[in-house]
Amino acid sequence: MNNSWKYALVTCLAALLGPAVPGMAKPELPPGPAVLDTTPRERQVARMVTRFVERAHYARLPLDDSLSEATLKTYLETLDGNRHYFLQSDIAYFARYRNSLDDSLRSGDMDPVFDIFRLYRLRTQQNLTYALTVLENEPDFSVNEDYVFDRKDLPWISTPAEMQDLWRRRVKNDALGLMLADKSWKETTEVLRKRYTRVLERINKLDSDDVFETFMNAFAMTLDPHSNYLSPRQSEEYKIQMSLSYEGIGASLQLDDEFVQVMNVIPGGPAAADGRLKANDRITAVGQESSKEMIDVVGWELDDVVQKIRGPRGSKVRLQILPGGAAPGATEYVLELTRDKIKLEEQAAKKQVIKLEHDGEPVNVGVITVPSFYQDFEARNRGDKDYVSTTRDVRRLIGELRKDKIVSLVLDLRGNGGGHLTEATALTGLFINQGPVVQLRDTNGRIEVLDDPESTVTYNGPLVVLVDRFSASASEIFAAAIQDYRRGIVMGQQTFGKGTVQNLYELDQYSHSRSDRGLGQLTLTIGKFYRVNGGSTQNRGVIPDIVLPSAIDAETIGESSRDRALPWDQIAATRFQTSQPLDAAIAELTRYENTELAGDPDMRHLEASIKDIDQLRARKMISLNLMARKNERESEQRVQLVRENTRRSAQGLPPVASLDEIKPEEQPDVLLQTAARVASEYSRISSTSQGLLTQSSGGGTTPRAGP
Repeated sequence: MNNSWKYALVTCLAALLGPAVPGMAKPELPPGPAVLDTTPRERQVARMVTRFVERAHYARLPLDDSLSEATLKTYLETLDGNRHYFLQSDIAYFARYRNSLDDSLRSGDMDPVFDIFRLYRLRTQQNLTYALTVLENEPDFSVNEDYVFDRKDLPWISTPAEMQDLWRRRVKNDALGLMLADKSWKETTEVLRKRYTRVLERINKLDSDDVFETFMNAFAMTLDPHSNYLSPRQSEEYKIQMSLSYEGIGASLQLDDEFVQVMNVIPGGPAAADGRLKANDRITAVGQESSKEMIDVVGWELDDVVQKIRGPRGSKVRLQILPGGAAPGATEYVLELTRDKIKLEEQAAKKQVIKLEHDGEPVNVGVITVPSFYQDFEARNRGDKDYVSTTRDVRRLIGELRKDKIVSLVLDLRGNGGGHLTEATALTGLFINQGPVVQLRDTNGRIEVLDDPESTVTYNGPLVVLVDRFSASASEIFAAAIQDYRRGIVMGQQTFGKGTVQNLYELDQYSHSRSDRGLGQLTLTIGKFYRVNGGSTQNRGVIPDIVLPSAIDAETIGESSRDRALPWDQIAATRFQTSQPLDAAIAELTRYENTELAGDPDMRHLEASIKDIDQLRARKMISLNLMARKNERESEQRVQLVRENTRRSAQGLPPVASLDEIKPEEQPDVLLQTAARVASEYSRISSTSQGLLTQSSGGGTTPRAGP
């Protein structure tokens, strides 16, 4: 079957299974969408990836009909996760591939994959062309109707007429978002025409390699969220856009549907210093300091957006941000950042002293913030005795804090996404006597126990570890060990739950032929971390001893929120020795936090803000009435202003006339202040001696000097 015949066939099938919307203008497709056909390279890559998955992936899932069905589901979600393109009849048609994609992976025949994509491309052309026709007439914004923007859990749309209505509402909502930003209807249509046309052009430009990579990545993600495949071209583009992390604004980006989304904010960069940009935020427009114009970037290629954001060091860039979780068309804000390189010294651990009063007496609480677990491997390999590392820096900072006569220590791991495992184990050793820190189980079931390499305890006073949902991987290993050894109290939010280990396979290295190059790279999950008590940090993360409120949405952030994440499980505990139980201290400190600190105006402000944010996140639809949207926005802003001025009044601060007057640096770090006050109370109730250590998983009790 030649390519043109296959393309004609799928077009006819598409018309039979779900015709274009009645009355819709014939799509004016960009000329010459790429012909899709399996190449020898793709066949080879598919077979190689399949072999690696069967032999090396931790879950050891059989490549059978069940995995084939799951892969089909992931592939369709990758193409149309919010269900704006495919019809129910299309999904019924794709069911023929439910049990055959495993065969395609073994043989390398991508015809079923390309067949699905051709129909997706046709539906994209139909719906976006219809969207362009909707812009020909200004809609009536006084009509009371809604737009359901979150459709991922809804059934696939049944009829072309229903799809037409969905897109009419989507276009109307897109227009409303721009008009609420004071654009005229003419300006709005210009922006949206460019946006929809860009998406059309981007879809039509995708070739066999692009579609193949999308499918192979969907297959890898069916195994778990941290496995993936990148073609050589995409690997290079990823490296280019990741360079933005280290020279630019200090954030790594990804493309999510038509939006450029923030993956994470890098410590030490301009975005981290500003503090407002968060993971999952979406960049909808970019502006330069030389121009007041904000250029809409919805629907752009990722590398094109990166080029807009990148610029000379010291220059400024403006980003229009749609907060993560907010509805399309919701209130956006403009963030101005000065481009700069990541400052390595800003990534390093740093200290501060929080001065408090206890029973009328001044007390000092030490705080050490650890943004990541770092180590200068090159300097270490050179034999440099003064190489930089997290453990060395924290040891030095503890020594400096002793001079301030601190009564307790808070180790702040919020936002710490991990880093070098050796640093996590070594840092743990600053607070415990020698012993195991973490267990690692590989694909073959072998278990390796990693011990504390530090010979002495650096700090043996009251310790509080502050975490949030962005504390992941190595951070969780450290927090779990401190908790299991009963060495300190963990406060904050349940951590991310990233307890797996990945290995990168450069496929070129495994090819028998030197002429076969450019096969791409495969990342596979090949191991799992377990606490010394045997429980995994995977999926469940670390549950704090004392929970603090957080604006981070655990329903959308964290391993447990991700489809097909590997489950929590447990292996045998290893032998380790713990301090006396902290249950009584935790109960007393929880009571103190819930009563003594509950009336704090900053905490009340934070809790009220979180409640409002949660209500907004729970929404799945939004009004398409312009006046209703304006009133809703003004009401939200009034509530926020009253809440802020109530807080300021309670703190003896002057009121502000508008939210624009509030500077980010003026906002208190409520959670850190709370952790410091709890740490101070912890020092008061702690006994002067840590007492006996009990032996865990070994039976009996062994007297031993405390840490």
